Parts: sequence; C-alpha cells; structure tokens
Amino acid sequence: MRVFLATLFTLVVVTGCAAADLAIVRVWPGYRTAESFERISEYFGKDEDPHGQLVFRTEPNIRAGYYFLVRLKNTGAAVDAKIELQVITPFTTDTKTYTFSSTVAPGSHAFQLGLTGTDWPAQPKDEVVAWQLRLLSASGDELAKAQSNLWALPDKK
Repeated sequence: MRVFLATLFTLVVVTGCAAADLAIVRVWPGYRTAESFERISEYFGKDEDPHGQLVFRTEPNIRAGYYFLVRLKNTGAAVDAKIELQVITPFTTDTKTYTFSSTVAPGSHAFQLGLTGTDWPAQPKDEVVAWQLRLLSASGDELAKAQSNLWALPDKK
C-alpha cells in the first residue's frame, strides 16, 4: 500500500522535446538500501553490476540513499546530456540542485539518480517533498522534463 501511495503521490508531468527525440517515460522515486545494489559477482571480486542501468550518486562511494529510477526513450541520435535534478527535502525548504552528465544513446534506457551520504541523511521511510528532473543539451536547451505534482503547484507566497 505504501508503494502505491508513494507512486500516486509522485505522479509526474512529462514533457518530451521533438527536436532531440528524447522523452522521460516515467520516474519512480524511493529509498534504496546499500544491500539492494549488491550482486553475487561482487562476492567474487568484481565491480558493482548495475544490471544494464546507469547509476549516478551524489557521493559515489555510498550506495544507500534516496533514488530516482528514470525510464528514458531516445528515438533519435545519441545526445550528450546534462541531467539536472532539483529537490526539496524534508530537512529544508531550500531547493537543492544536482547535475550529472551522460551520453544518451538511441533506444530505451533506465538510470538511477541517487541522493546519498550527506545529501540524504534521512530514514528509509522519509520521502522527498517535491522534485523536478530536466535533461539539458550541451548548450543548456531543455530536451525533456518531468516533475512531481507538488513541484507543479503555483507558489503560494
């Protein structure tokens, strides 16, 4: 039931950009433990296996944290993109912005954006208050965007 409510709470408004043929299909936010990333291959001395997903973390050596699982579709050519994640957390009303860089190849992809270490000092039950995810071109043009319903609300100031 909690997963259903979290999914319902974080329904997204999705906008794609025809020029780049890039679209954010869906975003699933939620807490993940460090153990949820462990694979059997690591017990045999191999590096982390992300199972076909790109994994970006605000503190790369810390796995536990609040993640955004993003499904992305690129029907055009490969794009060098900057991924901009803006969040409002339960710890402060200030908006925090995190950026990651990646080349988005043609096809469907999944990636994880993780707020880890000091960027997510919360308990597993805590949730992000509001968020916005934007994919930007090298020149800063917006290629695609998704956001939580609370992010979309007009300012009440």
